[in-house]
Amino acid sequence: MGRALRLLSSREHSRAELEAKLQPFEETPGALATVLDKLVAKDFINEGRVVASILHRRAPKLGASRIQHELKSKGLAPEAVAEAVATLRATELERARAVWQRKYDGPPANAGERAKQYRFLATRGFSGEVVAKLLGDAHAEWGHE
Repeated sequence: MGRALRLLSSREHSRAELEAKLQPFEETPGALATVLDKLVAKDFINEGRVVASILHRRAPKLGASRIQHELKSKGLAPEAVAEAVATLRATELERARAVWQRKYDGPPANAGERAKQYRFLATRGFSGEVVAKLLGDAHAEWGHE
């Protein structure tokens, strides 16, 4: 219980995450499940808070697909992941633009630079459609018709 509380004091964890981290320390079979059940009952483990925490920390820097992968890796319910990703997709272009503007001074001057900027945004989980629209809009906006 002490180890679980120490982990939860640093950040929100899903039940699956805690189970994976604490499994090596389980002394008697079933003891870990009992502890985790108590923590869920006392609302120390809350999937909603885990999702909200990840969205708050990661959404300003990453695209929906990267965050979706992170949420799935934490063992969260598929419905919660799908709902969070749907919310993120609505703001994907604005978030991609903010990330792009922090990194680059202007639109790509040539095909090589365009590919570099495209890869930069794609590796952060922004969809190809959003990146293409962003780079196309930036190109037109800066007068590089």
